[in-house]
Amino acid sequence: MSALATAAAPDPRSRAEAFLAAACRASRVTVERWERLSGGAIQENVAIDALVEGGPDAGRHAWVLRTDSPSAVAVSHSRREEFEILRAAHGAGVRVPEPLFACADGAGPDFFVMRRVPGVAAGHRLSKDDTLVPDRAALARELGANLARLHRVKPPVASLAFLGEAPADHARATIEGYRRDLDALGAVRGEAWPVLEWGLAWCRRFAPAPLPACLLHRDYRTGNYLVHEGGLAAVLDWEFAGWGDAREDLGWMLARCWRFARPDREAGGIGSAADFLAGYAAAGGRATEREETLYWQVMAHLRWAVIALQQAERHRSGSQRSLELALTAHIVPELELEILALTGGAA
Repeated sequence: MSALATAAAPDPRSRAEAFLAAACRASRVTVERWERLSGGAIQENVAIDALVEGGPDAGRHAWVLRTDSPSAVAVSHSRREEFEILRAAHGAGVRVPEPLFACADGAGPDFFVMRRVPGVAAGHRLSKDDTLVPDRAALARELGANLARLHRVKPPVASLAFLGEAPADHARATIEGYRRDLDALGAVRGEAWPVLEWGLAWCRRFAPAPLPACLLHRDYRTGNYLVHEGGLAAVLDWEFAGWGDAREDLGWMLARCWRFARPDREAGGIGSAADFLAGYAAAGGRATEREETLYWQVMAHLRWAVIALQQAERHRSGSQRSLELALTAHIVPELELEILALTGGAA
């Protein structure tokens, strides 16, 4: 059953039609296609083709409706919040699907509707198929430039007040968050993860001086953007966005765990770190050398390892039975090896 449907809620398709008719000031909206899209372990995306009759938006439209999936996690933003983040990013010139309407009517799970964008997101395909990405250097630079536009958004922003205040020292605050998460996992499972403990200690010792905060995507990587006709079409999945140090997004994109079929291409399996960082700087981002991102690559692998353990625990505890969640923990040893490689195994 779709996450939109509950025992007391109307049919999700009918609910969407009624909401869209009101939002478009239309006499009627008919959803002619309702198809769940692949991916979206945390949120559910539904492709809808809508016929709008009457009102300023009369005509046929290709949209995507985004709502919580059954496996939604507490640390992700609500759909109304993600809608506001998308609006802020779109307004800053970041390539995102245009956010159109948000529904929080209480009749079921919240959702929002955005314009559908063509393209391919699959990391394994983009990293190895040159017909999809004929000019890898250009795409890497484009990805960097797009991220620079996002990082121009600085706090405070009234519509993003729900993000709270930016941390004074993003790196140290993040380390402490991972520390609490790992301690909680250890208490529940009666286990310890020495390499992750090592990585946390190393990051605490070598934490860089903080930079002024900006808006981060916090999951900016191959697999979370669409490529169409060789170029960047749109960045997806904004549910973890927040204020912080721009270098976190840079390190996340360059981390080995997101290179898919081409670990030799540091920028998400797409191209070189040099091209990605050059595109970032050319669009107004802070000039950053690859070596400066290594610290944040360690942080990226720590974060992904903690998330993987948390997901596996959800299956193990019985709170959500899922083979996908159960298998996620199997990537932790690979992440630990990369942490050791990046830190040199000694502090």
